Amino acid sequence: MAHIGDEHKDQQVTILSLVAACDNFPLNPVEHGYYQLCLPGDDQPHGYMLPKIVDRMPFTPAFEVHHDEPRRVTVLDNLNGEDTARAINAAFQDLIDICIDQNTFRALAGRHSEPFAIPSARYERPVQVVRFAAQLFGITHRGAHLIPRRAAHLFTYPGMLDTTVAGGVKAGASPLQTIIVEANEEASLPEDLVRRLARCRGTITQMSMSGEESPAEKGLVCPNYTFVYDMELPPDVVPRPNDDEVAGFTAMTVEDLKAAMLREEFKDDSAVVLVDFLIRHGVITPENEPEFVDITMRLHRKLPFRT
Repeated sequence: MAHIGDEHKDQQVTILSLVAACDNFPLNPVEHGYYQLCLPGDDQPHGYMLPKIVDRMPFTPAFEVHHDEPRRVTVLDNLNGEDTARAINAAFQDLIDICIDQNTFRALAGRHSEPFAIPSARYERPVQVVRFAAQLFGITHRGAHLIPRRAAHLFTYPGMLDTTVAGGVKAGASPLQTIIVEANEEASLPEDLVRRLARCRGTITQMSMSGEESPAEKGLVCPNYTFVYDMELPPDVVPRPNDDEVAGFTAMTVEDLKAAMLREEFKDDSAVVLVDFLIRHGVITPENEPEFVDITMRLHRKLPFRT
């Protein structure tokens, strides 16, 4: 995800600027500035690649690069239709193996990561690429966030937000399965409780570019859509860390939450999910937020790739 860069630190942080930090890709057509990632037998692009990434990529014979407009990087079907998905997966895996061995890109962090599906692909079996490599190819990322909150009638901390549970949707997993796994790992919330109480409230769609603060290369295209879930916690349930990714949980009032957001104390993507939550629950409204329309539009951007 992109972040508000150093050049903006002196500017006032607003709800819109928080949302824009995760949706900073140009709105006008930009295909000519990128290479389109194409898959066999499909005339729709599946990602935007930076020219500098294409120049450095150690492509194997399983890829074909066209430098004339429209510029394209095409994965070839070396199995001639017998199993196109397997051919694509093998092509990506072989290429990423080489990149990791040669330490070609910072984005890969010198290691393999979990497989993520290419959501725009349409084949009999899933087509996937490892998570850290997806941004090199400009492939759409899928995530899932859960916001548990205390019931309004509870004596202790009524109506307060407890935590945000989040994770990327891995290949072969559903958004709800992702929430179940992450809720257990990050907050010790049991599967049966999450299945019973978690409710999907929609999606957030955005498109950003990696910035100077990113450990990856600058300017990588990051399309993203996030499945958003709410869950009202029973009075006897208290989230507790269950791994080393979470230090602890703090219940917050809405006003404390908004103040912390404007102090940029939340990760960019978490702040955006919380903005969506506050809109859906009538806390941020057209009456108290002058940039309300822009904010809501930036939360639901139309992506240039199939979803």
